[in-house]
Amino acid sequence: MARYTGPKTKIARKFGEAIFGDDKSFEKRNYPPGQHGNSRRRGKKSEYAIQLMEKQKAKYTYGILERQFRNIYKKANSSKGVTGEVLLQLCESRLDNVVYRMGIAPSRRAARQLVSHRHVTVNGNIVNISSYQLKAGDVVGVREKSKSLEAIENSLAANSSVYEWITWNNEKKEGTFVAVPERIQIPENIKEQLIVELYSK
Repeated sequence: MARYTGPKTKIARKFGEAIFGDDKSFEKRNYPPGQHGNSRRRGKKSEYAIQLMEKQKAKYTYGILERQFRNIYKKANSSKGVTGEVLLQLCESRLDNVVYRMGIAPSRRAARQLVSHRHVTVNGNIVNISSYQLKAGDVVGVREKSKSLEAIENSLAANSSVYEWITWNNEKKEGTFVAVPERIQIPENIKEQLIVELYSK
């Protein structure tokens, strides 16, 4: 299965929340898509369906495919700490996610594109792998030739998010991945324990 590139609002409506950020279309129709989307009579979901929905939400949020997501889960499960929290921390430590969090790109999808098109550096070296796992202290920046790109400048100008685990120097167009975020510092509305329960079956 290829990465989903269809309408983002349709997916947001499926989960009942704007998982891709501000979405005016979602605000107008914040109920599930389909013929019976606005009907109040919707069957009760099974435990498995709820767990599966949570996993799909996490995958769509971070733009990760099943095989990659399962590998991240295995890594989280074999490491010290609470599996669900480590799972989200690994997702947050991905290069594409940090590029998005720093405001270099307006969305994770746009961040992946910037990374794959070699506009982003890590510790001074160009890295074009979106899933690259950052470590505390890594410096993420915009490549010298790309600093004047209109898309990057517009995104940085519109960004107002601040995260304790990231620093950003707008003059140098680079930031530091200070530390892996704690669960309380991750704003995503994901019930990670349901994902762990699903994979544990």
